[in-house]
Amino acid sequence: MSSRKGPWQTLRTSTIYDNPWIRVEEHRVINPSGGKNLYGKVCFKNRAVAILALNTADQIYLVGQHRYPLDEYSWELPMGGAPLDDDLLESAQRELKEETGLTAARWEEFMRLHLSNSISDELGVVYIARELTEGQPEFGDTEDLTIKILPFSEALNWVLDGRITDAVSAAGILRLWVERQRALEE
Repeated sequence: MSSRKGPWQTLRTSTIYDNPWIRVEEHRVINPSGGKNLYGKVCFKNRAVAILALNTADQIYLVGQHRYPLDEYSWELPMGGAPLDDDLLESAQRELKEETGLTAARWEEFMRLHLSNSISDELGVVYIARELTEGQPEFGDTEDLTIKILPFSEALNWVLDGRITDAVSAAGILRLWVERQRALEE
């Protein structure tokens, strides 16, 4: 049975690999030019939720950890996975508490992003968390995190000089800087 999505026609979809986090599908398709193609798609079982936690001194919280797929250490906003059936905000609140020990009285959904949209359906959502209360982190068994608190301007420099390479973290920090610049121009 075939189905049409935009200019693509799907002839057949099969699951090639499946684990608790992702499913890899193989799609036999007819492309927009009428030719037959094979398309691979990574289907995420979680959405990425990242938290730009801002304290009253205009500092943000970052977490550092070794990222296995890259075999590199990475500085990022606190973030984690929100199962598809779970509330995004509740997942963001849980991740902030787990990774930093922080809770926040004010939350704002700040931006949504599609990550690697040529091969995956992964959605990333960035929240801003304010009016922070400190507590103890509750790291998961796969987490070995370092928490760092930086002035926002320094975190921005970390994005610009390549010390922060995680796409969701960089996008959230850059967007906040842009919005602040726009507010100054008004």
